Amino acid sequence: MDPIEHQHITEDSRQPWSRQEFEAQLRAKGRGYHIHHPFNVRMNAGGCTPEEIRCWVANRFYYQVCIPRKDAAILANMHDRAHRRLWVERILDHDGHGDYAGSAAGGIEAWTRLGEAVGIARADLWSLQGVVPAVRFACDAYVNFAAQAPWQEAVCSSLTEMFAPQIHKDRLASWPQHYTWIEAEGLGYFRSRIPLASRDVEHGLSVTLDHFRSRAQQERALEILQFKLDILWSMLDGVEKACE
Repeated sequence: MDPIEHQHITEDSRQPWSRQEFEAQLRAKGRGYHIHHPFNVRMNAGGCTPEEIRCWVANRFYYQVCIPRKDAAILANMHDRAHRRLWVERILDHDGHGDYAGSAAGGIEAWTRLGEAVGIARADLWSLQGVVPAVRFACDAYVNFAAQAPWQEAVCSSLTEMFAPQIHKDRLASWPQHYTWIEAEGLGYFRSRIPLASRDVEHGLSVTLDHFRSRAQQERALEILQFKLDILWSMLDGVEKACE
């Protein structure tokens, strides 16, 4: 038997993980979440200067404005109406409903208010002039992946949201203590994302567990999730370098 053919048969004969084990494998990827990045650890420990906080906020803003573009790209590839009706909520979560006042203003507006709270003028934040090339490249790569990949794979990449509530809780717990100069109202983005991330995970995880059924497919899902983790990690690498 040809060695390549033998390898193919061996791989195809592997038993897929159970639904529970597959989910456990996905959640185990949290070990590589950017909550553990040295810059994030230092930031939540109170070790960042005001200039470094502003640098992080300005660069992370580019990720915020890319999120609805990413979700719109996924939506365009979805042929199932029921999934589209659920996914479109993510776009509205960030772009907002109606005007830009009150709780329906959306995540981009909430991040803009964070920028103002740390001392970045709205016009300066929206100009994107503070975005370093590494962050821009990483975010653009994510949007491009979402547009070109099968929609189920793009949905899988969103599962870093499984780990997001804790990073927001950490900021809410540590920033008022360490960065008293930041206006408390500016932290609203972190508060709002905790329940929304939990809601989004339920849908994204269901799609992933249903779609990736064979062992090879399940391992592909882990590779996709690692790709997204690498995007977030490389963004902080870029911010850390810029702060030097």
